[in-house]
Amino acid sequence: MSFVLTKDLLDKVEKAVDTKNSQFVENELSRLRPADISTVLNEMDTEQAMFVMDLLAVETAAEIISYLDEDVCIPFIRNYPSETIAQWINHIDSDDAADILNELPLQTREEIIAFLDSKEKADYIIDLLHYEEDCAGGLMAKELISANINWTVIQAIEEIRRQAEKVEKIYSLYVVDNQERLLGRVSLKKIILSNDETRIADIYEQGIVAVKTYQDEDEVAEIMRKYDLAAVPVINERGKLMGRITIDDAVDVITEQAEEERQIITGISEDIEEDDNVLMLTRARLPWLIIGMAGGLMGARFIGLFEKDLAILPAMAFFIPLITATGGNVGIQSSSIVLQSLANKSMIGVNYFQRLFKVLIVAIINGVVISVIVFGFTIILGQTINLAGIVAISLFFVVLLASFMGTITPLVLDKLGINPALAAGPFITTANDLLGLAVYFSTAHMLYSF
Repeated sequence: MSFVLTKDLLDKVEKAVDTKNSQFVENELSRLRPADISTVLNEMDTEQAMFVMDLLAVETAAEIISYLDEDVCIPFIRNYPSETIAQWINHIDSDDAADILNELPLQTREEIIAFLDSKEKADYIIDLLHYEEDCAGGLMAKELISANINWTVIQAIEEIRRQAEKVEKIYSLYVVDNQERLLGRVSLKKIILSNDETRIADIYEQGIVAVKTYQDEDEVAEIMRKYDLAAVPVINERGKLMGRITIDDAVDVITEQAEEERQIITGISEDIEEDDNVLMLTRARLPWLIIGMAGGLMGARFIGLFEKDLAILPAMAFFIPLITATGGNVGIQSSSIVLQSLANKSMIGVNYFQRLFKVLIVAIINGVVISVIVFGFTIILGQTINLAGIVAISLFFVVLLASFMGTITPLVLDKLGINPALAAGPFITTANDLLGLAVYFSTAHMLYSF
């Protein structure tokens, strides 16, 4: 069952911490997994969290550190001496350790590396610190099990036993040559079922999917999703095996990407969270609000141009919200579908004219249905047939234009190398509001004699 932090539990633990009731805190936290304890610590202040960490075993504390939110973890561990941090780093995968050390001052980083128990672990971390955080090299962990192609099965089993403590998740063995170049992999099932003297060369799988150290993290996550991989090896330009990326790292990338896209779509320009300070929250949200306000002012000014027309036929004003809302909704629907296709890379090789033709057909059907419903409803409300016709015809063309805008804008932005998510949300809504008003009043001028 998934752990849910309740206010009652948090209050009890915080009260016990404040009164230095170590026994109660240990009893309460002993029932929780490290990831759940990190959720509790995220809600505590620094002094409280430090009291809890001091009660835990080093291995548990290390795992908790790797689960803490980055904006909580880094300020928190800066309160500890380098030697204590090094004790935690000894029990953390090299990729997570490198991520933490990257955020610390250079002197602290060097001190921590010097205090590490294992020279091999220190070398792993130093190697990973060279890579950018958002590429395959920055995502990968150095801990893995490889087998030389000339080995026998019994030698491979001995290597598994030797590395068992360092490698937490073993999905398969990567097969390399004498120069450590990746040749393929061999599954644990084959290792177990084969005779001890069977050569790895006779049972390994060739042509496996691998990524280069410089590939973007989004590309890596997409590769793992597409090929349903629990882990993917990372190689350099010469084909040397450098590390591996496991599915938990890919999930983190996908989650982060989804959060970023959602914030952009809703008009938030920075990566923020609810507990960020007021200045950050305001700075991230204000730009698109100003753009939306500018669009609203333009719309108000546009309506003002037809003030005389509205004075003659005031009932037209009743349907302005309907026109703008319909255009915005249709635009967001269309752009969302395109964004989904772009995210899944399904647009490659697709004829844009065929796609636009399909969009046009769907828009025509939706436009006709909506227009007929609105026409009938307007008549029922007691309005004239002329006004009902104006609203119905306007809605039809608004649906067509909004569908076109919602489809073409993300495609154009993607071609220009701009995040297509910018096309959704405030941008599409504001643009379609103005287009809808233009269509509405233009249709009225053509079909109604003022």
